Amino acid sequence: MREAVDKKNMQLARKLVLIVIAMFGFGYALVPIYDVFCDITGLNGKTAAEAVSEVNYEIDLNRDITIEFVTSLNESAPMVFRTETRKIKVHPGQYYTVNFYAENTTDKAMVARAIPSITPGPAAEYFKKTECFCFTEQTFEPRQSKTMPVRFVVNPELPTKYKTITLAYTFFDNTKISVK
Repeated sequence: MREAVDKKNMQLARKLVLIVIAMFGFGYALVPIYDVFCDITGLNGKTAAEAVSEVNYEIDLNRDITIEFVTSLNESAPMVFRTETRKIKVHPGQYYTVNFYAENTTDKAMVARAIPSITPGPAAEYFKKTECFCFTEQTFEPRQSKTMPVRFVVNPELPTKYKTITLAYTFFDNTKISVK
């Protein structure tokens, strides 16, 4: 009788260990699975993490695309962050520069990072930035403010079904991460 109970307990322990391993594997694979899901559905448009060289595109003066700029702060970022331009109309192939304003509202130095995203997601591959504060961490002295430019172009090969592109930035306080 005791051996039967011990055998059942061992089987249960093995099953629980396998469940834990499967849960860890699923958690580990979740980011790549999410990336594939976003690529398939066009959600969470990611822009390039580094500057591209300026290319002389043929400017399409017959086409206007509305670019909207949205800013937000991570809940732990003690800052002011906004765009100086909420919306502009652009011609594909022409370069534009817009400015963003950020201010450290604390009495301590801080390091912050802006994470961009593009909506609709498939338009991200046609939105090219030659200059952006999002390419590097930004260091702010106490109470310091900055005007930060973003220079971009919309590749004229953008499918005509896209009439509006939204570029959104979220600023994160990376002070503790950068100090380590």
